[in-house]
Amino acid sequence: MPNLAAVIKDEIRRLARKEARAETNQLKKQSAQYRAAIAALKRQVDQQAKALAFLEKQERKRVGPEPSKPQTNGARFSARSVSAHRRRLGLSQADYGMLVGVSKLTIYNWEQGNSRPREAALSSLVALRDIGKREALKRLEMLIE
Repeated sequence: MPNLAAVIKDEIRRLARKEARAETNQLKKQSAQYRAAIAALKRQVDQQAKALAFLEKQERKRVGPEPSKPQTNGARFSARSVSAHRRRLGLSQADYGMLVGVSKLTIYNWEQGNSRPREAALSSLVALRDIGKREALKRLEMLIE
């Protein structure tokens, strides 16, 4: 007669393997389902990205080219003219800076001649040269709201 302890150990080992296999099979099935769901979501995201790109392209065609920025070729910068224009509009340095898109310290430095505006700020200054006091106040109100 075989050793009873060895038989019990073998039976326990066999049952443990059977239960472990059942659990891992269930996890394998769930894992496969999750991978399939992830792949489907990735395909859906790719389709939506393509559709968005197509719609953006159509919208660009519909709207037309973007309006060009004011030309700064040949535009000159003068610290005195910035200061005079600001005073003519009756604006503080902070308000004038909001219109141009820079800080009040930058406006101060421009007026003192300590620095010069970059290309983007220079184009904003060129655009502001032609506006009057009423238009400046309207734009400022729109920016504050």
